[in-house]
Amino acid sequence: MKKAYGYVRVSSVDQNEERQLVCMYEKNVHAENIYVDKQSGKDFNRPQYKKLLRVLQAGDLLYVQSIDRLGRNYEDVQKQWRILTKDIGVDICVMDMPLLDTRNGKDLMGTFIADLVLQILSFVAQSERENIKKRQVQGISAAKARGVRFGRPPLTLPDEFERLVEEWENKRLPLAALCTRCSISEATFYRRLRKFRQTRIIV
Repeated sequence: MKKAYGYVRVSSVDQNEERQLVCMYEKNVHAENIYVDKQSGKDFNRPQYKKLLRVLQAGDLLYVQSIDRLGRNYEDVQKQWRILTKDIGVDICVMDMPLLDTRNGKDLMGTFIADLVLQILSFVAQSERENIKKRQVQGISAAKARGVRFGRPPLTLPDEFERLVEEWENKRLPLAALCTRCSISEATFYRRLRKFRQTRIIV
């Protein structure tokens, strides 16, 4: 029996997929047939998408809310579209683009138009992804120019670090107590100890 499926993707775990799910429910797609990935659309190495491919059968219908929810890599979107429609034999409905509904226009002209629209939209999706990355790089560069520092703040050891090391080396201070006094882990202690012994400078 032919079934309707839905594929939903958001770029990160803190993004909300509710809007896409509502679109699926409006198309009467059952919850158990909706597959949700929460990761980047840069490629198709996604667990739920791979699971979806394993259950789809010829004649099934797959809904996606928009082409960029399927993916943002131009060549990969084209390849996956062929796998879905040609190799597996499913129909695809891109809900925000009526021209990308393979149930319609199955003649030569309809196929040509759908292929053309798919190429344009997948190109736009990849371009937008690249623009987002470019804006992120520009934003980070601008922030660094303003003096904004990224990553963990540098760890400052206490002034008594040298004395504590001497006590530890003379077995008058347990390592656990030393790490507690310096608010560091054992791994960090040994890393700082090597540097300390090389330079004899507290950093």
